Amino acid sequence: MLKRASFAPLAALLLLTATSADAGRQSGRAAGATARAQAIRIVVPGQTGGATPTVSAPTDQVLFSGGFTFGQDPTTKAPIVSTGSANASASAVFDTEANATASAEVNNLNVFNGEITATSVIAQAHATARAGAAKGDIDGSEVSGLVALGQAVSSGTVALADWGSLTAVAGGGSGSPGTGYRGSVTALEIRLTADHGGLPAGTTILVGYAEVAAQAAPAGPPPQRPRPVQAKGPKGQAPEPAFGLPLVRQPPVVTPKLTAGGYVFPVYGPSSFIDTFGAARGDVSGGWHHGDDIFAPLGAPILAVASGTVFSVGWNKVGGNRLWLRDGQGNLFYYAHFSAFTPLAVNGNAVNAGDVLGFVGNTGDAEGTPTHLHFEIHPVALIGLGYDGAVNPTTYLLAWKHLQDVSFAGGDAWAPLNSIGNAPKPGAILLNATDISIADGLVPGSLERAIGPLVVRGDDFNSMPSK
Repeated sequence: MLKRASFAPLAALLLLTATSADAGRQSGRAAGATARAQAIRIVVPGQTGGATPTVSAPTDQVLFSGGFTFGQDPTTKAPIVSTGSANASASAVFDTEANATASAEVNNLNVFNGEITATSVIAQAHATARAGAAKGDIDGSEVSGLVALGQAVSSGTVALADWGSLTAVAGGGSGSPGTGYRGSVTALEIRLTADHGGLPAGTTILVGYAEVAAQAAPAGPPPQRPRPVQAKGPKGQAPEPAFGLPLVRQPPVVTPKLTAGGYVFPVYGPSSFIDTFGAARGDVSGGWHHGDDIFAPLGAPILAVASGTVFSVGWNKVGGNRLWLRDGQGNLFYYAHFSAFTPLAVNGNAVNAGDVLGFVGNTGDAEGTPTHLHFEIHPVALIGLGYDGAVNPTTYLLAWKHLQDVSFAGGDAWAPLNSIGNAPKPGAILLNATDISIADGLVPGSLERAIGPLVVRGDDFNSMPSK
């Protein structure tokens, strides 16, 4: 696995036109946030080249490109570049704090008919700025399983025989309270110094690119404090103080151990997420984002991350279709914005890690945004803090994504483990956005009614806030 190098990527300049560069310089001076990401770009001198689309923010964007191929080797007729999934996402939020995140992820990379391969290539960049402070990083950027000319590559830049070079995870950034923060990263760069494999000298293959910028507005005058008002009573006494835990205004910075194992990543199939925990949110307790958003296609299966009990299944205006899961140790996990639930999502129902609870959507206050799962972790040790006892899920999610403890059977249509025959359980397939488990083939018209508009009623579960 390759970690970031300590030098800035020259190849990133190939992605920027003069117009976008000017716009970037302007955004560095003006208050706000911008983000951009691209999974693959191939620049060929004198030719068109090839690329996956670029995503940019503001106006958050997520792209799932599926497989990507480019060119054809003149000898083997195989694609010059091929991949499995190639995903990219960009998010920029500006409120009292400017936050920008960009991510690109490519799986199963194959270049020059196997001369260069990688299991996964990930580029991530983050920027945050508020009055008097600005910072950012490219944490999470890495290349796993990289092999070049039959040799495993562990770091830095390596020569590719006499025809080119390869550099892994090159990037960085800079910033100050006055200028804000700007940063970028290229996860993998292949440069040809001689003709090779059907491509001319001077060709550059970039895999995984992310760039961000954030600039906070100048600090305004301090707010005027209202004069204290003396409480009126028969003797003019001051009001009694409120007892109990104070409201937590800042996100916890701990990552407590949950259990000895048994967790799985909460979304099955291609997905993309970046660390947005703690970002400004005006519609929830504390005013900050209590989880991470995992972007995935509409209808992607959402899994129970642990064996435990489901509760608070239903709808509210912020989370949309949402539920909570309590594991055996007492840790709580919050899921929001489902497009639909499966029959396993029933209050009080016991589920196993890897069970499908529902499907990715954008219900609630996520309506109109790219489909995603909002996911939170509330460790048992912090339950006493109420809803603000959430911790940053990013570290856990990265571990679960790369090292799943529980296997999961999946394919074009999901079916649970140990199912009878090849048929999935009723209601386990998303048809548009409707649960079809109520359909009965012996009742005329039941299927038509099942795939009609979905009506979801509210519930009375108010034990925990929504998001």
